[in-house]
Amino acid sequence: MTQEGDNGSPKSSPYEEALEALSSLITKRTRVGDVNMEERFNVLFKYLKMLELEEAISNLKIIHVAGTKGKGSTCTFTESILRNCGFRTGLFTSPHLIDIRERFRLDGVEICEDKFLAYFWWCYDRLKEKTDDNIPMPTFFHFLALLAFKIFAEEQVDVCIMEVGLGGKYDATNVVQTPIVCGITSLGYDHMEILGNTLGEIAGEKAGIFKHRIPAFTVPQPDEAMHVLKEKASQLNVPLQVTAPLDAKLLNGVKLGLEGEHQYVNAGLSVALCSTWLNINGHLEETLLKQIQHTLPEQFIKGLATASLQGRAQIVHDEHVNKEISNELVFFLDGAHSPESMEACARWFSLAIKDHNQTLFHQIPDHSNFSNEVVKTHQGEAQKSAQILLFNCMSVRDPQVLLPHLMKACADHGVYFKKALFVPGLSLYHKVGSHALTPTDSNIDLSWQFTLQRVWENLMQGNKGKNNGAASDDLTGLEMSVSNCEYSAVFSSLPLVLNWLRDRVQQNQSTRFQVLVTGSIHLVGDVLKLIKK
Repeated sequence: MTQEGDNGSPKSSPYEEALEALSSLITKRTRVGDVNMEERFNVLFKYLKMLELEEAISNLKIIHVAGTKGKGSTCTFTESILRNCGFRTGLFTSPHLIDIRERFRLDGVEICEDKFLAYFWWCYDRLKEKTDDNIPMPTFFHFLALLAFKIFAEEQVDVCIMEVGLGGKYDATNVVQTPIVCGITSLGYDHMEILGNTLGEIAGEKAGIFKHRIPAFTVPQPDEAMHVLKEKASQLNVPLQVTAPLDAKLLNGVKLGLEGEHQYVNAGLSVALCSTWLNINGHLEETLLKQIQHTLPEQFIKGLATASLQGRAQIVHDEHVNKEISNELVFFLDGAHSPESMEACARWFSLAIKDHNQTLFHQIPDHSNFSNEVVKTHQGEAQKSAQILLFNCMSVRDPQVLLPHLMKACADHGVYFKKALFVPGLSLYHKVGSHALTPTDSNIDLSWQFTLQRVWENLMQGNKGKNNGAASDDLTGLEMSVSNCEYSAVFSSLPLVLNWLRDRVQQNQSTRFQVLVTGSIHLVGDVLKLIKK
């Protein structure tokens, strides 16, 4: 929140000042093969010494999790289970969606502003004082990891769950030398410009979190990746076990707190991590450990059922739409950004909109003419549902891989988008805080969005005749866009997209709009910021 100074000019709040200082640490990512990665990683131990955190880290009872997909979900399940078992928890995840404090959670709640500021400046000021040209200030994520260790040590958490930011071997969280247990979630092709071009190379980086004789778990992996994980585990005498997806029957009829079939894979890994952590720390007898494979304690079930994670398979109703009219605008948000996660996102979205429409259907007495695309309003009038795609991804990703996976997985479930909207994000990658918003600028570079649009149009043209209901004529008002094609449009800013969607809802009272927001966790965060204003 910006305050006003004595002369009427904007004056930053203490929190914004901290975020400005944090933004100064953001630098460009470097490929793992660059020797600087190893050098920079090794400097982390000097930072720990400067902050007098060496002993504190060794005393933390840490669960360390790496992987391509499902890291955040697995960490969220794990934290929720152990919190429901009565332990004080510390959870460090990335990235954040709206506020940097989301990355640091104490007992499931993001750290309060006062505590964040106290710990932030304690670390920042000491590092500023002790660093120099030979040992410069840590980079953005390195600083956040150091801050997390400081917070969790001072707050005396019983368990610390650390999500790897990128890779594993040279990730800032990997300064942990003696974790209690490690986990590797599903592996796939992502961040290849940094981690390597093959699954084997990527798996090797992730396995960098393995420590000598420390137990580790992973989920079923492609053969190439599993071979590397087992090889690395063998070299370090790591007892590596492969966990099966959680059997839904063990939940006694309760649903997982995180949506999507793929979450049973993450839940199975979380149960193994928690069981092992409890056992090693003397909180679970060996006999009970074996029983967990066949029956889950109530605390585990409650933890899995109440886990929540913003921006992953999240459904948000737009509260700005007039409640009195029968239609609605619903956002389905998922930060998927790899081919595999895009497919999982598409499956979740397809099933979610059918559940969404079915809910209305069961509320209507006369539903003899119901179909997947048409529901009935409370007034008995036919109401159509229109699916819209709102998409952006970073330019290092390949839309010619991502978009076909999304389109095909949706089509396999009978879901076709009326229109795809491509838009740049609001957030700047070199800034955090409320000032990290780009202005609505007609000169903004939209070349990447035009590239995305061309890929989509080519896909749609190639699938003509299969895309039932695509390119709807009733989606008017696209003069607000920069480029309107048959199946898609490019907008220069998210606020314009949101205005267009809200206008369409008001003008099409027989249509419910279901918007899938995906391709980038940053886009998801920006949309959440706007619709919650």
